[in-house]
Order: sequence, then C-alpha cells, then structure tokens
Amino acid sequence: MSATASAAPVSEDRGFFGHPRGLATLFFTEMWERFSYYGMRAILVLFFTASVADGGMGMEKGLASSLVSVYGAAIYMSALVGGWLADRILGGQRSVFYGGVLIMAGHICMALPFGATTVYLGLLLIILGTSLLKPNISAVVGGLYSEQDRRRDAGFSIFYMGINIGSFAGQIITGYLGEEINWHLGFGAAAVGMALGLVQYRLGGRHLRGAGATPPNPLTTEERSKALARFGLAAVVLVVVGAALYFLGRLDAKGVTDVISLASLLLPIAYFTMMMRSPKTTNVERDRLKAYVPLFLAAVLFWLIFEQAANVLNLYAQGRVDRNLAGFEIPASWFQSVNPLFIMVLAPLVAWVWIRLGDRQPSTPRKFAMSLAVVGSSFAVLALVSVITDGKVSPLWLLLVYGIQTVAELLLSPVGLSATTKLAPAAFTSQMMAMWFLATAAGYGIAAQVVPFYSPENELPYFGILGACAVALAVLVWIGAKRIRGLMHGVG
Repeated sequence: MSATASAAPVSEDRGFFGHPRGLATLFFTEMWERFSYYGMRAILVLFFTASVADGGMGMEKGLASSLVSVYGAAIYMSALVGGWLADRILGGQRSVFYGGVLIMAGHICMALPFGATTVYLGLLLIILGTSLLKPNISAVVGGLYSEQDRRRDAGFSIFYMGINIGSFAGQIITGYLGEEINWHLGFGAAAVGMALGLVQYRLGGRHLRGAGATPPNPLTTEERSKALARFGLAAVVLVVVGAALYFLGRLDAKGVTDVISLASLLLPIAYFTMMMRSPKTTNVERDRLKAYVPLFLAAVLFWLIFEQAANVLNLYAQGRVDRNLAGFEIPASWFQSVNPLFIMVLAPLVAWVWIRLGDRQPSTPRKFAMSLAVVGSSFAVLALVSVITDGKVSPLWLLLVYGIQTVAELLLSPVGLSATTKLAPAAFTSQMMAMWFLATAAGYGIAAQVVPFYSPENELPYFGILGACAVALAVLVWIGAKRIRGLMHGVG
C-alpha cells in the first residue's frame, strides 16, 4: 500500500463501475465495518437487560440504556483523536487497518462468554478502533480522486451505499443470532464481519494507489515531544479522574456514564471558546461562529432523539410491539434495519426535491428547523400511541416512527455537514468538522441522563416532552432564521 504502487493516473482507473478499483476496496471495508458496528449495537441493550439465566447481564433497563448512549458519545469524541493520529502520525491507510484490527478484537472479546470484564474490554477496543477507522476511511476515498475529477460525488454516493447495505445486513443477521440463538454468537458474527472486511482490505490495498498512505501533516521532531507531553498529561488526567471516582465510591457504570456525559458537553464548549477567542478568527468568521451556535444546539437535540433507536426504541420494540407475524416472532432488533432501507429509498427523492426547488429551497437554518420539527413529530406519534392503548401495538406504528426519523435525518445530516464547512474559520476547518461530530456526542451524552426516565408506564410524558422540546426549538430557529442568516454573511 505504498504511495508508489500506482502505475497509471487515477483518472484512467475505471475498474469499479467506472470508478477507481480502490473504491471497491473501501466500499467493502466500510460495508463490513458497519455490519459489525450496527449489528452489535442492535443487540447491545437487549443483551445488557436480558437475565443472567438467558445469557445476558441482568442489568436494570435505565442503566443499560445509559451505557449504550455513553458508548455512542465515546465513539464520536474519540474520532477527534483518531483523525489527529492519521493526519500527523499514521496516515489514513494504516489508521483504517489498525482500527479494523482493534474493532475485530473488541467483538471477539464480546463473543467470549466470560462475563462483564470481557464485555467492557470489548467495548473499549471497539471505541479505540472506530476512532481510527471512522474519520479516516472517507478521507482515503477522497484521495482516490483529483479535485477536478467529476466522479468524486458519485464515488461518495456509492461508498455511502455500502454503509447502508452493511448496516441493514448486520442488524438482520446479528440480531437474529443474538436474540434467537445466543448473544455471544451474535457478537461473534460482528467479529467475523470485521475480519472479512480486513481480509479484503489487505487484498485490495494495492488499488488504493497511495491515497492516505502517508500523514498529510506529519509531526516535526519538536512537535513530537510536545505531542507526547500532551498525551502524557491526558493520561494523568484520566488516572486522576479514575482515582477520584474510586475514592468517592463512583468507579462503576453510573459514575463512568456521568463523567462521559459531562465530557461530551464540555468538549464542544472548549472548542467553540477557543475558536471565538483566537486572533486567527476574523470578525466575519466570529459572526459565522455565532450563527453556528443555534444550528449546533438544534443538531444536539436532533441526535438526542434520533439515536435512541439503539436503546429506548429497541426496548419499546421488545416490550410494546406485537411482533408476531404468521407464527414467527420478529426479533426486536430487526426494526432498526428499516432505517438504512428507508435511506436508500428516500435519499434520491430528497435530493431530487432540493434540485427541483433550486433557488426557492429553504435557507440552511430553516432546513435545520424542519428537520428538528420532523424528528420531534416522530416522538409525538409514540406519545399518541400511548394514549390509544397501553397494550401491544401494531409494528406499523414503529415503522412509521423510523420512516419519519429517516426523513428528518436526510434533511439535517447533509445540510449540517455543508453548513459546517461553510461557516468554518479558515484557520480551523478541521476543528469545525470536529464540532459536527461533537454535536452527535453531546446528543448521546445528554441522552445518557434522559433515557433512564423511559418506561412503558410513563411513555406519554417521556415521548411527549422530548417531542415538544424539539418542536419548540424548531419554531425558535425558524423565527430566528433571518437573524441567523445575517450572521452567516451570505453563505447560508
């Protein structure tokens, strides 16, 4: 996988449906990684809450939901470190491979039926591995194309199709194996998926043609000593925090959950403050950062609701949905697989609508407001269902909720990425992309404190309050859209 491996210009490489053959390598690597990630996530809260007699951990549902949320928060916060390591030390290709190895090792640990120790070790390894793979594989995809290559956007569309295929298949296969046969067999399937991804990544590595083979901004000798000092300081802080939790009697799942939740809120505040105060930020760029604040808050609340699919909605599917279909009981985890299906069906439709509207399409702030209102309405549906009946409900209700949330995701996710790049100060482009990841992390972090309040008995206030908060913030963003656009100085 060296930079000298290519024998022909990238523009002449059309071996994968008219695209560089390296795209096939990355397509299947990402597909299998998403197979493992979403497959494991689909059964995690169900495994946590299953009784020990049924092979689970016998955990209280509120705590289990919190742990799933802080796992997500840690994934998105750790991506900042993985991106830095790729840019300054490892390069994208090695980061993807080492990340995949750690992810596979994590799933293997979870597949071992040796109790909580191997489960938590496995989650830690998956977090570390995802930090290296997730933020860097897309960068390697971009490296396959020149900036002038007209195939670039289409290449990313193909790549993202792999994400959804892997997500769908992982949740179906791992969900069935975990729920119907054995939880650890489900985790083992996730490990096999990542192993397959690594094998084909190695076999197809020669087609990457040096994309991401070396770090784009390697550390100098002087910078290495500073970096080591900073990593050493971070390690000391972690040890001090761990010791404090231990002496306070909080070195348990709840204590760690609270620390990660707090970190998910403090980190974006620190990033934002640093950029606002920097002398490298111009007055116009400061205005744009101010415009980003309400968009960021909207994104946090959006992800807080949307990412409850892995815990609250999973438990809802297990306990409240009539899953009997002609004598076959649908695994609860299978309901999560409808999101990638809906994305593949609806993404072209949403893109077509924006193209048709042209200059008449809503501004960026109003697209955020629309997305937030839509995702809030999905919880309003569940609040309505709780009024209609307190017994088993038709699976069509949950499918409707996932369909609504998918539309909301398609309204927010690509628009948010675009807005983040447009509003970024010139000196902090990478940090602003980090801020977008941190919106998801903060959503997860807040959710970790919120999700324990869910129970079948209080569905109306739970879903109703969260849905109302989303709609209320959507109204505020819509009303303030003109002011926000003014601060954006013509880029939104």
